[in-house]
Amino acid sequence: MGQHAHFFYALELPWEVKEVFKSKMEHLQEEFPFKTWVHPQDLHITLAFLGNAPDDKIKVASERIEAVMKLRTSFDININHLGIFGRSDAPRIFWAGLEESQELKEVRQDVFSACLGAGFTLEKRPFSPHITIARKWNGEAAFSSATLESVNPFINKEFSFQAGRVVLYKTHLGKSPKYEPIKQFPLASGD
Repeated sequence: MGQHAHFFYALELPWEVKEVFKSKMEHLQEEFPFKTWVHPQDLHITLAFLGNAPDDKIKVASERIEAVMKLRTSFDININHLGIFGRSDAPRIFWAGLEESQELKEVRQDVFSACLGAGFTLEKRPFSPHITIARKWNGEAAFSSATLESVNPFINKEFSFQAGRVVLYKTHLGKSPKYEPIKQFPLASGD
């Protein structure tokens, strides 16, 4: 029997942003020996992870998200720092962090509420918006957080993009890129 597909809702990164990330990630790979680097097409900002989700619940959540995203306008997101999740000497996740954004918090709350209303049980950790860029520290020496600032390609530079779409993704384990966009939910234009 095959593995179950996992689904999640995320804020899409525009193609141009993924291209910029690709070059920045190539430089970061020279500094940080992580086992797996995220395929540039898979870069996103997770809003709600559903796991193995039944079609009927996805349909209800998607209808609710579609309705509420029409009431939201596109907004700017600034990427400005690097960080890690997991052990400080051997992190499991390496990510690019975002400047605080009230609009992003509101969009995430809309998506989260729509999923809860559709019957999903979601994780309760506080929302920590980020873009995962690599996984599983693979260095011989311990990871040092002190190097994050010195190699940060986003520091003191305005790196922003227009957030314009929430996307429902399906995960294909063992493939690269591994996230397939299933349905898109555009925000209203901010013009």
